[in-house]
Amino acid sequence: TQRRRDGVFGKALCSFGSLSLSGILTPGSDPVSVMWPQLVPAVALPAPCLANATQCWGAGCLVPPSNFNQILSVVLSAVLTVMLAMVMFAMGCTVDVHKLWGHVRRPWGIFIGFLCQFGIMPFTAFALSLAFNVLPVQAVVILIMGCCPGGSSSNILAYWLDGDMDLSISMTTCSSILAMGMMPLCLLIYTSIWTSADTIQIPYQSIGITLVSLLVPVALGIYVKHRWPKAAKKILKVGSIMGIVLIVIIAVVGGVLYQSSWIISPSLWIIGAIYPLVGFGLGFLLARFVGQPWHRCRTIALETGFQNSQLCSTIVQLSFSPAELEVMFSFPLIYSIFQLVVAGGSVAAYQVYKRYCRQVSANQDSEGAEPVAGAEKLEHAQENGGFQCDENGNMGGKNTQL
Repeated sequence: TQRRRDGVFGKALCSFGSLSLSGILTPGSDPVSVMWPQLVPAVALPAPCLANATQCWGAGCLVPPSNFNQILSVVLSAVLTVMLAMVMFAMGCTVDVHKLWGHVRRPWGIFIGFLCQFGIMPFTAFALSLAFNVLPVQAVVILIMGCCPGGSSSNILAYWLDGDMDLSISMTTCSSILAMGMMPLCLLIYTSIWTSADTIQIPYQSIGITLVSLLVPVALGIYVKHRWPKAAKKILKVGSIMGIVLIVIIAVVGGVLYQSSWIISPSLWIIGAIYPLVGFGLGFLLARFVGQPWHRCRTIALETGFQNSQLCSTIVQLSFSPAELEVMFSFPLIYSIFQLVVAGGSVAAYQVYKRYCRQVSANQDSEGAEPVAGAEKLEHAQENGGFQCDENGNMGGKNTQL
């Protein structure tokens, strides 16, 4: 700093004669005090740059943007993947291999779920997009969500709703496999008025990873139930609680990582709130209309309304430009939140209903088109009852009938 000041003083002294002639300096005045304010702007020192700056010039510097969200996303994805594998392992402990094979041999419930998943949901997305007159790119993302297969969260909630776990897991698996062909077909049919189906890339690798992450833990859980049935019941109790915790964490993390997504068109908020309700309701009504017992109706309703929002986000990121993503990327998050809210509210209402109206629920669930539906439900309730109420209304009895 002293060296720079000396240079400035030298320049001032060199120009002393000409400045005095122009009247700037007067006899007896200090040349330094007069000249310093005029010369400082020309030789101002550059501001210090940050340590992580990649380029510096003058008073500015180029600093790379913060990647905190990216790091947080990677870490939480790893943690949630491990938790999901553990939860699906616990859900596999509810599956009986003979009953699972029975659903495959007589796939009536799977067929109804197929009609709901790839018939009702895409058509509902198409109707809502037209009714609310959304932007073309927004209509496309709504349709992509409607064409996605079911997600793993439906298996967790099916347990807490005393659904048919064998049917739930078989429906999730079959819908993921069939999605490889049905997604392109549905998108070709419904998106033609807004965009070309060729522009939408189906991430078959992501679908395959989803299948592996579902089938491997479930297969291990089935083996544990067959080999150590008492241990399977303990694992199931822990895994069911962990599943609820996992769903809450996913909802909170999504809100934190994608805060900018909340500023969007109100029509997307309305569609995101209506769409899961329509899916759950129509799936339940169709299953009941064809004579399915109540526990299967609940299962089919969950598998219909629950969509794989992560797969939808992947498709959108692969298929559209950053400018288009700004107005469409938030919808998968909105749908995911509302489907969790609706399903979580249904679980809470059902648990209250089961606790205070157990006898009525047992009589209703014993109905069905099949002659053995009542006996089947009785056995199902004993194996898949979650944290049941005992005869005195206390929680924890595992063999209490629903």
